[in-house]
Amino acid sequence: MASLVRFLSLAASVAVSSAVTIAEINGNKFLSPYNGQTVSNVTGIVTAKGPDGIWIRSTKPDRDARTSESIYVFGSKFASTNNLTVGDAISIGGKISEYRSSKDYVYLTELASPVLEERLSSGNAAKPLVVGKDTSNPPTQQFSSLDSGFVFAVPNNVSLISVANPVLDPKNYGMDFWESLSGELVTVRKPTAVNKPNNFGDTWVIGDWKVTGRNGRDGLTQVDKDANPETIIIGSPLDGSKNPATTKLGDDLEDITGVVTQAFGFYRILPTTAIKVKKSEKPALPSATKLKSDGKCGGITFGAYNVENLSPTSSHLPAVAEQIVDYLRSPDVIFLQEVQDNNGETNDAVVTANLTLTMLASAIVAAGGPQYAFTEVDPVDDKDGGAPGGNIRVAYFYRPSLVRLYKPNPGGSLDANEVLPGPTLKYNPGRIDPTNEAWTASRKPLVAQWEVLGKKGKPEGTFYTVNVHFGSKGGSSSIQGDARPPVNGGVEDRQAQAELTANFVKDILTQDKNAHVITAGDYNEFIAVAPLTSYVSISGLNDLDAVVGIKPVERYTYLFDMQAQQLDHMFISDSLKKGAKYEHVHISTWVDRASQISDHDPSVAKLDVCS
Repeated sequence: MASLVRFLSLAASVAVSSAVTIAEINGNKFLSPYNGQTVSNVTGIVTAKGPDGIWIRSTKPDRDARTSESIYVFGSKFASTNNLTVGDAISIGGKISEYRSSKDYVYLTELASPVLEERLSSGNAAKPLVVGKDTSNPPTQQFSSLDSGFVFAVPNNVSLISVANPVLDPKNYGMDFWESLSGELVTVRKPTAVNKPNNFGDTWVIGDWKVTGRNGRDGLTQVDKDANPETIIIGSPLDGSKNPATTKLGDDLEDITGVVTQAFGFYRILPTTAIKVKKSEKPALPSATKLKSDGKCGGITFGAYNVENLSPTSSHLPAVAEQIVDYLRSPDVIFLQEVQDNNGETNDAVVTANLTLTMLASAIVAAGGPQYAFTEVDPVDDKDGGAPGGNIRVAYFYRPSLVRLYKPNPGGSLDANEVLPGPTLKYNPGRIDPTNEAWTASRKPLVAQWEVLGKKGKPEGTFYTVNVHFGSKGGSSSIQGDARPPVNGGVEDRQAQAELTANFVKDILTQDKNAHVITAGDYNEFIAVAPLTSYVSISGLNDLDAVVGIKPVERYTYLFDMQAQQLDHMFISDSLKKGAKYEHVHISTWVDRASQISDHDPSVAKLDVCS
């Protein structure tokens, strides 16, 4: 009787739309046509219960694939007060609302302030829909009709789903597909983990449906114009259990049943209970690189590794050293990124990193590797981004018995390097235009000219290197967020940085088209996106992955959200293409989070730099 009085009071104060189906409430767009209205006589079967509400499925389906037959009923005490359980068929009223916890997210349609009008029956079947069987397969390439054909198209943030509210097209767009299932109880059969869990235990998966971009580890790699919308994240279990923290890329999981919802910027399934791992990929770690130095100019090896905020007190410093020896086979030259200063994240005036680099060099010797020399240029305090006080920078390790700087003449923090007649460098090593505003709060590339020592120390070959760590993607929006195309944070800065670096390389090759030039590092960008397409076009360099023919799905060095992706690249001049070899060593992406030494995979190349 109390519920009836509450409902009558609500009906007296607000115009009520009676006998509305769940499909009508959801509509065929992202936003409900009933948003803000009070409805009554909405019938459905309880399919799942959560800590703050329940999900109900319509008893009157409309057979339109665009309109979800389920909805979230928000009310933390609604189920307990009315003693509701899964399988109950009920008629309820309430107010339709669109909820999101951030303006950057897509709205979730829900029925709020619910009032139980009638319990119709109990013990009804709450059978989940099998994704890819009872539904169409999730689309495999496009996220939204508002993305200009590519989720990383520029310019970004041209339109908003909350404003455009397009009609759903679940057969062609991934976000539309999951929106059309919002609130539904579903089952993912034969799921595979395509990333490690995040800090909340949420894990991205694919099911037994058709996918694109599958790599040899059973993850999905982002390739040109395909960022894998067929994936779904598995969130917090509804029964209060916790998903495992040890799930790895490619793990086979038991079938997952749960409800589809939208939260924290992503479509997700809230499982009825925790994820269970059936089998992990083997081997647990990759083999060491097959690329070993010839010890002469015809076969010099180059490593590139983002060592993730390395400082003298880093617990992972010995492990980095062991990886360089055991997995990279001690390359002749190593491009290092994210090297912190001598006291790490202590935010004071210390900027030099000679202790950090000396300790890493010593740890390499202790691990059975060679004695490396190093070179770098200290940044201006707190001007290169990264963790406050850390003063991250790029640096080189090199084997002095085989490779040395050509006429060393280091530049300072603010000295802009130049290509002089020869070509040769004004500063060796030196930074590229370090005072340019493009580098605000970002690392500056370090250019160096080298020579290879032959018999009796006589130079045999020369080459140039550019070590890069472009601006971060901080400020990016969710790939499934409201802004379309999503905000690719810092893309304008990276575009300017790419142009500055590429033009410097162009100056070298303009003087000597046969110059040996290698650029490598953490570009923080994808090969098919504007900053790097511009970089290749201006510089005249070649993407080494393409030169050696690495399959596009195996070009990854990083895991983020639903995919394996490549942020770390190596580019070479035409003169180095013949006989070039290149490998990515997946020592970071294949392991669980606790075993991860860096968040980036290193890479190794072998090149002929003879004159």
